[in-house]
Amino acid sequence: MININIATQFSKTPFGRYQTDSPYSAEKFRDEILLPIFQQHPNETIVIDFTGVSLGLGSSFLEEAFGGLVRKGLNPKLIDKQLQVISKLPIYEQQIRKFIKSAETS
Repeated sequence: MININIATQFSKTPFGRYQTDSPYSAEKFRDEILLPIFQQHPNETIVIDFTGVSLGLGSSFLEEAFGGLVRKGLNPKLIDKQLQVISKLPIYEQQIRKFIKSAETS
């Protein structure tokens, strides 16, 4: 099991879709953290923990980070199977899974 706490391993205030939007953008999170972990650990559960993130995350952040994994060539069914989300806001997991599925059909 691989644990990623966004607040401690990336930023307490992640924001924006692209690196031009913010130094803590979804694009940077995906490319520097998520993508390498999913590629290097294809058979492990990957826990994304939102505990400690101080701002509400926009849908553009979640779509780029997680839907973007599919656009980068990862299998959406494997992402969905591996992924576990920890958050006090259930909408994060709902949106993430929706964005993964939507990216698959795009």
